[in-house]
Amino acid sequence: MKTFYKVFLIVFVVSIAVSFYAIDWQAGFLADDNTKYIFSISSGILGIIVVYILHLWSKLTEKK
Repeated sequence: MKTFYKVFLIVFVVSIAVSFYAIDWQAGFLADDNTKYIFSISSGILGIIVVYILHLWSKLTEKK
C-alpha cells in the first residue's frame, strides 16, 4: 500500500475513533446531539472503503 493511502487510512481511523469517543451514549445513539458524530463516523467508513478501492485499482494497473 502506498504511503499516500496509508496517510488517509490513518486519518479516517482517527476520525472514527474520535467520533466514537465524543458520542453521548447516555442520550442514545440516534439522539439529535449525536447526529454530527454519526455523520462523521459514516463518512470515515466511506473514506476507508474509497481508499481500499483506490488501492485495488492501483494494484490492477501495476500488473499490466
